[in-house]
Amino acid sequence: MSRSYYRHQSGRMFENALLEACSKLHPAVPVLLYVPLTVGLLGWGLHGGRTTVGASVLFVPLGLLTWILMEYCIHRFFFHWEGKGAVTRRVHEIAHGYHHKYPDDSQRLVMPLIVTVPLSSLIGGLLWLVGRPTQMLPYFVGIVWGYVAYDTLHWATHHRTPRTAWGRALRAHHMAHHFATPDRNFGISNRWMDMLMGSGGRRPKREGTMASGEDAGSEERSSLKA
Repeated sequence: MSRSYYRHQSGRMFENALLEACSKLHPAVPVLLYVPLTVGLLGWGLHGGRTTVGASVLFVPLGLLTWILMEYCIHRFFFHWEGKGAVTRRVHEIAHGYHHKYPDDSQRLVMPLIVTVPLSSLIGGLLWLVGRPTQMLPYFVGIVWGYVAYDTLHWATHHRTPRTAWGRALRAHHMAHHFATPDRNFGISNRWMDMLMGSGGRRPKREGTMASGEDAGSEERSSLKA
C-alpha cells in the first residue's frame, strides 16, 4: 500500500453523486441504528421464548469474539489486498485505500450503510437458516455489537484525545499502522489479535515526510495534543 497521505483533508471517491453520498456516514449512525435494532431483536427472542438468558450470556460474548476475528481478517486480508490489476486496485482504493490517503475524513471513518445493511442481513439470514435460534440469535447480536464497538473505537481513535492508558496505547497502535507500518497492527478495536498473530509493530522515531511535506514524527506528536 502507498504510504502517501494527506492530513486534515478529504477527497472525492466517486464521480457519481449518489455513490459519493452513499460512501459517507456520520459516525453516530451505527450506534443509533444497530444498537436499538439488536436490543429489540434480543428482547423479541427472549420474550417469545426463541432464546434464553443462559444462551444469551454464552453466545453474545462468542459473537463479540467472532467479530474480533472477522475485524482482523477483513482488515488484513481484504482491506490491504491490492491485487495486480486495475479492477482489484480500484476495489482496494474504495474499500480502504482512501482511508489511508485521507485518514482524517470524519465522514469515512465508519462503514457506510450501503455495505453494512446487506452484509448484516446476509449474516443474519445465514445464521437463521441454521435453525437454532436459541443460540444463533444472541450470537448474531454479539457480532453486530462487536462491529458497532469497532466502528465507534475507530472513529474515536482518529478524532478524540484518549484519556486512559488503554486508549493512548490503542491510538498509538493504530496511528503506527497508518503512518509507519501499514503492513502491521491490523487490530483496531484491540491490540491482542496482533500479539496473537505476530503482526504487531512499533513506529520508528522518525518516518520521513508526508505527502503534504510535513515531518511525520512531529505530526503524530501534534495530533496527540489536539
